[in-house]
Amino acid sequence: MESMTENLKLIQDSARDFAETHIRPHVMEWDEAQYFPVDLFKKLGELGFAGVLVPEEYGGSGLGYQEYITVIEEVAKVCSSIGLSVAAHNSLCTGHILTFGTEEQKKKYLPLLASGEWVGAWGLTEPNTGSDAGRMKCVAEKDGDYYVINGTKCWITHAISSKVAVVIVRTGELLDSHGMSAFIIEKGTPGFTSGKKEDKLGMRASETAELIFDNCRVHKSQLLGKEGDGFIQAMKILDGGRISIAALSLGIAKGAYEASVKYSQEREQFGKPISKFQGISFKLADMATKIQAAELLTRKAADLKNKGEYMTKIAAMAKYYASEVCVEVSTDAVQVFGGYGYTKEFPVEKFYRDSKLCTIGEGTSEIQKLVISREALKGK
Repeated sequence: MESMTENLKLIQDSARDFAETHIRPHVMEWDEAQYFPVDLFKKLGELGFAGVLVPEEYGGSGLGYQEYITVIEEVAKVCSSIGLSVAAHNSLCTGHILTFGTEEQKKKYLPLLASGEWVGAWGLTEPNTGSDAGRMKCVAEKDGDYYVINGTKCWITHAISSKVAVVIVRTGELLDSHGMSAFIIEKGTPGFTSGKKEDKLGMRASETAELIFDNCRVHKSQLLGKEGDGFIQAMKILDGGRISIAALSLGIAKGAYEASVKYSQEREQFGKPISKFQGISFKLADMATKIQAAELLTRKAADLKNKGEYMTKIAAMAKYYASEVCVEVSTDAVQVFGGYGYTKEFPVEKFYRDSKLCTIGEGTSEIQKLVISREALKGK
């Protein structure tokens, strides 16, 4: 954005330098091996990027959403997998404890998460319930001062490497929006394990696996908020999460676009750079315009979030539009590169593979349209 403040510019430069130094040399190696660099989070923590939104009193940076999306965007320009992990760690697990935790819970977990010492996971989705979260089958039954949890969560970012997870499970009746509760569960709790890592098309360096509960006993002190508030909390957390996926999408789109501009000025055909041909230059014009529009929507959503104003509709719009744009831009980028775009020697094939997740994770494009239309019909 042209009107970036001095502070925001410093954070952008810091995130960019970090990504160039600590991430770029390993991008394809991590992608090929599906290796999640958990130690990188300690380095992110040192710069304050593992607890961007966490107040300083809990060991975080105490920054706002504009700074947060700037960090995600700069990291995603280099490696979207790491951008996704930064987003999931900050806005889902850490964000849920920050927003709904007791003072005791915040003091215990936020410093560990904000420092990157611990990586966090967040579990809502199950094998049979994605968008239809109200039918979840992972159940917690009360047993004195404990809850006994049984069931499975799937598609969980950091399911294996995380030290703590915030998990939403059913404590009441099926389809009751007040029949679910959120718990903070530490790894090492008996009956709490991880499943196999998913072998994915893209975002391969961001770890995705199952969380499995087999008679897992969790003390009532680990409940987030009141019993029955879990689903309502999750929807509020996803509002903010949508902004971070919009930022992730923006980073991918910008990375693909910048690579395309550079390549089009270097690659010659018929005696001149391909950027001089209308077929290519018009593609670049479309890419640039879509990115600008997606950024303005994303920044507006962040501004509303910072002010504590109503942002459900704009956040859904930003997530929907930016994620679709990142797929379109990365697809066009492969076309600009031609045959080279289809090889792993150049960066755009990875942006192309990674982009698709943005239209699926944290609410599909179809769910975003549902949210947008519902809010618009309410007159909001």
